[in-house]
Amino acid sequence: MRRTLSLALTATVVAAAAIPGVSVAATPKVSVAATPDAVRWGPCPEDVTSPRLECSTLEVPLDYRHPDGRQIEIAISRLASEEPSRRRGVLLTDPGGPGGAGLDYPAVLAGSGLPRKVLDSYDVIGFDPRGVGHSTPVTCDLTQEQQYRGNFAPYAHTAADVAREAGNALTVAEQCATSRTAWMLPHTTTANTARDMDRIRAALGEPKLSYLGHSYGSYLGAVYATMFPERGDRVVLDSNLGPGGYDATAMRLFARGLEDRFPDFAAFAAARPEYGLGTTPRQVTAKFFELAERLEAKPVQGIDGNAFRGFTFDRLYADGLMPQLAEFWQALDTDRPVPSIPPLPNLENLMAARFYVICGDTRWPGTVREYQRNVAVDRLKYPMLGGSTAGIGPCAFWPTERVEPPVRIGGRGPSNVLMVQNERDPGTPLTGARKLRRAFGERATMVTADQGGHGVYPFGPNTCAKDAVTTFLTTGQRPARDLACAAEPSE
Repeated sequence: MRRTLSLALTATVVAAAAIPGVSVAATPKVSVAATPDAVRWGPCPEDVTSPRLECSTLEVPLDYRHPDGRQIEIAISRLASEEPSRRRGVLLTDPGGPGGAGLDYPAVLAGSGLPRKVLDSYDVIGFDPRGVGHSTPVTCDLTQEQQYRGNFAPYAHTAADVAREAGNALTVAEQCATSRTAWMLPHTTTANTARDMDRIRAALGEPKLSYLGHSYGSYLGAVYATMFPERGDRVVLDSNLGPGGYDATAMRLFARGLEDRFPDFAAFAAARPEYGLGTTPRQVTAKFFELAERLEAKPVQGIDGNAFRGFTFDRLYADGLMPQLAEFWQALDTDRPVPSIPPLPNLENLMAARFYVICGDTRWPGTVREYQRNVAVDRLKYPMLGGSTAGIGPCAFWPTERVEPPVRIGGRGPSNVLMVQNERDPGTPLTGARKLRRAFGERATMVTADQGGHGVYPFGPNTCAKDAVTTFLTTGQRPARDLACAAEPSE
């Protein structure tokens, strides 16, 4: 079973087609001493279909500065080890987002090739983060049209395009701030989700927590390792955001990620002339710009230029999706029926939870002029997507009050972090991962794989990188130094 890990961005596509030095002092003094009731496992919700998963719910404080105040629910799941004699603890997992539901993620990982010795070593734990899915969910009351617009701003060719989009961004921000769950808005942050993770650890009766987080989950794991350095056991961060998390810099880096990754698709399509997209990588690249321009002028079957760019970006998350992407291009180019794309379930909640977290974690540029400048720069540097990902979004108009400053990732704590990263990752480019690696200092070791796509373990084909993670999770041994895994022949 292969699930694309682009949870933070899939809304763009499916809707369109359908911190240096640990600074714990930077966080408020909160109580995490109150131990939740022991977990009582039972059946999972109907939409979590794996028969081996068990589920439960914990209550956690909305605001950890007032631990006895209002409580919210966190839904958790367990894929229990079938070899109790080999079990060494729990492995908490997160698929990314933010906004991605994770109750079914232990089963997804098992079905995607998580090795038996890892499954024997841990109870694999999933959870829907605060604000998401079966945990107390948030909303922005997004309309179908707003969901269709997705997470990328329309490609801005001029400063006027940016100014025009500001109205839509302001409307969404106001909807979030006045929704029926606006009371959760100041408290739906990565830092509080990390505190929830420690509540899960305590509720499971575990002195330490091992962790496997992908994409945005890499930042969540980095924040947990910073806030609770002595409570982490073996921490694996896969497809890494930079030390600032999902901030304005990360959003702009998506354009860099597409430029890093696109040559893989250009070579794929050029080697298959039956798609009619060109017989050289240069011709396939030219076809991208031709289609984008044509669809901006006249959409085909409801697909405009923004949807085309977003779908292209998303389908570069895995090599196995390239045939689907080539067929999509071919259909648009020849005006044949576009392959159907099933919509994501709970898309409104996914998008709303994403806004709550990314806009609440950090401050984004607050003036239209700043976004106009950024678009002008990125449109030249990264012409495929830069005019979109540097554009203005709801975070520009988010309430200015913050409960706490961002957590600063640093090097104080045990050397128990293993980072794993594809060299040509469209969603979390290598340049951001390298910055996180530097921020961690001696706490981390990084394994890079000479391959494209988003997600290394256990999804990718590179056995060198995957074996390094398996060894770390099962023995605690990391590579002695940063490791570069060479490209391996595709099957």
